[in-house]
Amino acid sequence: MKRRTFLKTAGAAAATAALGGLEGAGAAIKQPNVLMIAVDDLNDWIGCFGGHPQVKTPNMDRLSKRSTVFHNAHCPAPICNPARPAMLTGLRPSTTGHYFLSPNFEEVEAYKGATTLPQYFAENGYHTLGTGKIFHGGSPHKPYFDEFGPQGSAGPRPEEKISYPMGHPLWDWGAYPERDDQMPDYQCNEWALKQLERDFDKPWFLALGYSRPHVPLYVPQKWFDMYPLKDIILPDVLAKDREDVPKYGRDLTYGVTPPPHSWIVDHGEWKHAVQAYLACITFVDHLLGKVLDAVEARGDADNTVIVFFSDHGFHMGEKQYWAKRSLWDRSTKVPMMISAPGLDKHQRCDKPTNLMDIYNTLVDLCDLPENSRLEGQSLVPLLEKPKRDWERPSLTTFGQNNHGLRSERYRYIRYNDGSEEFYDHKHDPNEWHNLAGQPKYDDLMAEHRKWLPKVNTPECPKTEGSGWEASEYAQGRLDLLAKDVEGRIVGEGS
Repeated sequence: MKRRTFLKTAGAAAATAALGGLEGAGAAIKQPNVLMIAVDDLNDWIGCFGGHPQVKTPNMDRLSKRSTVFHNAHCPAPICNPARPAMLTGLRPSTTGHYFLSPNFEEVEAYKGATTLPQYFAENGYHTLGTGKIFHGGSPHKPYFDEFGPQGSAGPRPEEKISYPMGHPLWDWGAYPERDDQMPDYQCNEWALKQLERDFDKPWFLALGYSRPHVPLYVPQKWFDMYPLKDIILPDVLAKDREDVPKYGRDLTYGVTPPPHSWIVDHGEWKHAVQAYLACITFVDHLLGKVLDAVEARGDADNTVIVFFSDHGFHMGEKQYWAKRSLWDRSTKVPMMISAPGLDKHQRCDKPTNLMDIYNTLVDLCDLPENSRLEGQSLVPLLEKPKRDWERPSLTTFGQNNHGLRSERYRYIRYNDGSEEFYDHKHDPNEWHNLAGQPKYDDLMAEHRKWLPKVNTPECPKTEGSGWEASEYAQGRLDLLAKDVEGRIVGEGS
């Protein structure tokens, strides 16, 4: 449904009031502005999503009250580098062969004929601005925007790691640095606030990307103080949870980057890491609040679309695993909220959706010409009626022929070797009991299997020297895994 059609169905009078500045139902509808907010490595530990009982996110919750909140949204890939370009080009990883941290966006042949989301808006009359992490950090941002501020980064680091002494230099957590203004996210936010004070002679598209809560989980001490260590509630974890996971699935989630769950438990760091993750989330929430204030102070606030999302989920010990890079719900599930003129507010949608759908949805909401290359689908029908029938499950891909499908109730995973997992979220929201192989679920699994992609492009050639796994930083993690001949995570229940 195109934007003009939607506004007519919503009621001309209501649309006129929502969009502002129109002098009658027959007046031309001004295209809305777009504020796109991306958060890195944020799972559903947000108040309005109910992911953690202690999290303090008053501004994300505030945004939810003016939005449709998608409680069953998922990423196209459970890792930053392929997830973001997939969303920004509308091309699935299984179509492009872009599955892992290498190569960077501009080096993937399949993207070279694609028009990125900000480029598409620029070509259709928008002034496009961006700051922070929008594409992956190794990719340039400026060619895709009219203006781009600070690119953002992991930020300052202490001379010695605070909590996890080995492994990748980014894998650490603790109170650092001293002040908020030393954080790149703060600096990107300040640049965005200045842009929101400007007057534009055409509709604007502003993308703002926060790096936290990506590791290192560093923020100043005051954010840690909001979560006393002794009171921290840990995620629910089942002993020997991974025993019913196929060997291929266990091996796929092996990686030298995150610490083994056993190390974090044995060294008494689990509560500290959870505390750090919560502190980072609340820091980002604080910055978001400033941006929402700035939008609301503008004269065109009532004609602004806001879309908020994370690039993928994040394990904090669930399934005895840390970080992303899995096809389980904790890694694929993302918080996503969309607010737009003329739409009902404070709505909940449980239908399966995907970050791939953002491009289509913004094109639709802003009444731009259709981009026929996009592989997502517009969510405007769900924004209009969140409980409508919605057949298509959400697809996540991690490596060639490794796919996870999430329907409204079930998760289905199929690996390259044909092994499978199947979970019933109505009775097993933690995905503790793999139902694959039980005959009574054969028909349900077959229904999900129909939605697997028909195209599974071979992996793009990696850029030489771009991966850190072969570097000296990997050695500490590899030493911890030396006793495990299959390369799986060492420790209880592995």
